[in-house]
Amino acid sequence: MKYDDVTHLSARIKPKQQKVEVEMAIDTMSPNYCRSKGEQIALNVDGASTDDSGSTYATKLMDKQVFSSIQSAVNTSRYAAAVYRKGELHVTPLHGMLQLRPSFSYLDKADAKHREREAANEAGDSSQDEAEDDVKQITVRFSRPETEQARQRRIQSYEFLQKKQAEEPWHYLHYCGVKDSRSEHERQYLFSQLAGMVETSELTKSPSEYLSMLMPPVEEEELKVPLAPSNVLSMAQLRTLPLADQVRTLMKNVKVVQFANLMGLLGSGVDSTAVLRCIQQVAMLVQGCWVVKSDVLYPKDTCSPHSGVAAEVLCRGRDFVMWKFTQDLWVVRKEVAAVIKLPPEDVKDFLEQMAVSRVNKGWEFLLPHDSKFVKKHPDVVQRQHMLWMGIQAKLEKVYNLSKEEMMPKKHDSQPAVPVVLSGERRVTTAKERVRENHVALENEYRRRKSPHGADSQNPGSSLLAIKIKEEPLSEEEPMDTLPWPGSGVANGVHSDESSRDSVDEHSAARCQGEQSKLVSAELKGFVCGVLRKHYVLSLSELKRLFNLHLASLPPGHILFSGISDRMLQETVLDCGCKQILVPFPPQTTASADEQKIFALWEAGDSFDQHRQILLEIFSKNYRVRRNVIQSKLCQDVGDNLSKPDVDKVLKDCCASHGGMWYLKGTLPS
Repeated sequence: MKYDDVTHLSARIKPKQQKVEVEMAIDTMSPNYCRSKGEQIALNVDGASTDDSGSTYATKLMDKQVFSSIQSAVNTSRYAAAVYRKGELHVTPLHGMLQLRPSFSYLDKADAKHREREAANEAGDSSQDEAEDDVKQITVRFSRPETEQARQRRIQSYEFLQKKQAEEPWHYLHYCGVKDSRSEHERQYLFSQLAGMVETSELTKSPSEYLSMLMPPVEEEELKVPLAPSNVLSMAQLRTLPLADQVRTLMKNVKVVQFANLMGLLGSGVDSTAVLRCIQQVAMLVQGCWVVKSDVLYPKDTCSPHSGVAAEVLCRGRDFVMWKFTQDLWVVRKEVAAVIKLPPEDVKDFLEQMAVSRVNKGWEFLLPHDSKFVKKHPDVVQRQHMLWMGIQAKLEKVYNLSKEEMMPKKHDSQPAVPVVLSGERRVTTAKERVRENHVALENEYRRRKSPHGADSQNPGSSLLAIKIKEEPLSEEEPMDTLPWPGSGVANGVHSDESSRDSVDEHSAARCQGEQSKLVSAELKGFVCGVLRKHYVLSLSELKRLFNLHLASLPPGHILFSGISDRMLQETVLDCGCKQILVPFPPQTTASADEQKIFALWEAGDSFDQHRQILLEIFSKNYRVRRNVIQSKLCQDVGDNLSKPDVDKVLKDCCASHGGMWYLKGTLPS
């Protein structure tokens, strides 16, 4: 569409920002104009008000549009406007190049009107309970001196730039058409008025010499070893660094790698256990491969090179993308962007680091699933699984996601990764270990019975010998040297293969029982420590703290054997806790685990009675004022109860919100 013959209503400019806006009329009588749509847009923007003084469209019809400028080039020092006339080339330097595009600011005004109408409708719906919430706590904070890094982040933020742009006033202009006499007068400034007044020397160079002056030939440099940039290391330089720095540097560059390939990059002679310890500090396990952590790529006090978003927000969004790949081999970019709400450039950057785009399918994880590593290091896989559970819980709260949205999608191409071994599998593993111990003990017995063994020099030493069916005892070996309770030995040999299996099952069961006792003791120690610190906890909060505790444990710890919710609840009750039946706020969205509240009934200090009275108060009301709690405590305990004592009891068991006190775990989100 040409705009030469369109009526220009107004024009304005911000010189410092080089921003121009031009308002043009729309031909509402054109056969291509939809009148009903124009009326609807005007109604959405201005509402049904009859006052036309502050309205955008006075005719109740969208009869104009605004064209706003953007800079088509940031650096214009390389460009000039040239005009050729009468054998002369007149060149004028450019200080800016702008492109006008339609502005849709009227849609923002329509959204603002819609929000105002919704706020007006909700203003009269307050209830008596909401009236009580009008009491708000006022917090006074004193601003600290701004650091240089904080100032740089602030002036690069989107809000600061918008504020600076709004501060510069508009200067209104008078628009002149292309054929206007004033425009013709301005175009004359493109021609130099000093022609003939400036002395110019005649060009005496030949065309080839003049060309070589304009474009001098590249001088051949001596062959030298190219110097790498300051942020690039050669493999030889890399291997001079400590192992932890080598792993960190490699992961920052490759982003995604399989463990076997990483060992190949580090060279021969490197201990795989040490590498495994180092990589868990800088990377997370995704699809059996290692992906560099977000805080390694986006350190604290930095921002996005694309949009200026703070590093903390970037890490949160990238963690969500990584977590999605732990659930599925494929990720859809639009679904991710709808959740993390970051600029498209940052979302694309996240995906390109760990995935490859497939047409009409989405983004596929960059490397195939590393099943060899998963089978070889189940303890590391289990620990990483616990870490991801903690991250998942954090992402659920940050992005307000439901359980259904967090469920993984099923694909046939996605391999199943066992995380927790079943009971049958553990028994089988224990049997195999018992058989290995049988062989080791039998070899020890042979060594001691040999002429040069230990028994030849110390006949009084005790022996533990186990003979299997294929090698019967000799006549010289007495029967009393084979003590094995319940082993079913007859005449120095096992009666059949089933006797051997019964020994294995007995040993496996005994090992299983000892391991169960150790797990129970370790779990009870953790739960008691947490309860003495928090006093009141919901089951979901206890599970979150337990996952964080697992993440801090070394690989192969006994608690990685798998702790169920039922085992966790039984341990809580064994530690002297009680499940408190308390009411929850109406229309609560708390899950079943969040509605299970446990309280330490007796901590062994002087405040046990105070806390028990407090818990009885909350068994009838889900929120209570402080004066009600204080009067009840003074009535039941005594008038000598001080304010610090009341504060301690409230801090142990409650949380404040809107001038009211709630029991921990029942506070509305």
